[in-house]
Amino acid sequence: MFLFHVGEDSITDINYSSGFDFQFSLAEVEGAKRSFAMFNNSINSTKLFVFGDSYLDTGNFANSYSFKPPNGITFPGIPAGRFCDGRVLTDFVASFLKIESPTPYRLRNSTNAEYGLNFAYGGTGIFKTVVDGPNTTVQIDSFEDLIRQNFYKKEDLDSSVALVNAGANDYTFALKNGKIIEIEAVTKALVNQMSVNLKRLGSLGIRKIAVGLMQPLGCLPVTLLLPSPLGCNDIINLVSKNHNKLLRQAVQDLNNQAGGKPLFIALDLYESFDSSIKTMQKNFEGNSTLMNPLVPCCHVNGVGNSCGSVDDKGEKKYTLCEKPELSFFWDEVHPSQNGWSAVFNILQPSLSQLT
Repeated sequence: MFLFHVGEDSITDINYSSGFDFQFSLAEVEGAKRSFAMFNNSINSTKLFVFGDSYLDTGNFANSYSFKPPNGITFPGIPAGRFCDGRVLTDFVASFLKIESPTPYRLRNSTNAEYGLNFAYGGTGIFKTVVDGPNTTVQIDSFEDLIRQNFYKKEDLDSSVALVNAGANDYTFALKNGKIIEIEAVTKALVNQMSVNLKRLGSLGIRKIAVGLMQPLGCLPVTLLLPSPLGCNDIINLVSKNHNKLLRQAVQDLNNQAGGKPLFIALDLYESFDSSIKTMQKNFEGNSTLMNPLVPCCHVNGVGNSCGSVDDKGEKKYTLCEKPELSFFWDEVHPSQNGWSAVFNILQPSLSQLT
């Protein structure tokens, strides 16, 4: 996602090239190859196509703090476009499918795209938010353009999987624009459009489509008021719960209409976040060597700064925890690699439907 640093314009073609530091992109791609070198696509023809926000982005948002230290310190060792210290959900799903993490869309013409493509772009939403980036509809437009150009053929899509996650930034945008009293209408509009997007991916030939349910927004450090919070904000979490109730029904309706071809799968990010956080909280109580899971590893100092911000003298505008591997959240809105690993472990039974 990329909560509170969000948005995109509605455009017909994605320009992922301007201002991009190519050495970071190569580090990201090579790092993924080293990590998943045991997987050979001559044996596994599965392709993964990814659409959504910064929870899935692996290097498309060039002019973002994801390309600034200390992001990427765990993997691949330098900042390479993930809003994390290391791997994000896309990487774990690709590993589960026994393929390399798909290439970011911006690198489609310069690196190998045999494992699919990642169109996800940090800060974007289901609808228009406030950053110059492609929403999910525009991302799917770009995917469809590649199919028309025979970049991918029908046989390439027969064993394909789509991973989709978006919506949290839309709620931020709505709340910033005073639509809190219209939250129920906002939720219905978001879920309806997500349903349209999922159905469209199926019509383009993707056989299995997994969509993330909304994470517990009230557990994100950015929504919590105390420096060392003891629990999540249950009122804000109601937004996620209501969203997920409608999205689950939409997924069920799509499966009923499709007769199982394609197959639509809901990935319960709410439960996986909630369960992981509660387990880490229980372990943390009374153990000073562990971290409170609701406290981010990379803590931003001052409004408007991000993990990686420095002042004119190069002084850091953030503080970093000693052991990112003990954290659940990397920054105020994004899980750390350790957090994503915990979430992924809970999602695995649902992911088994993709194989």
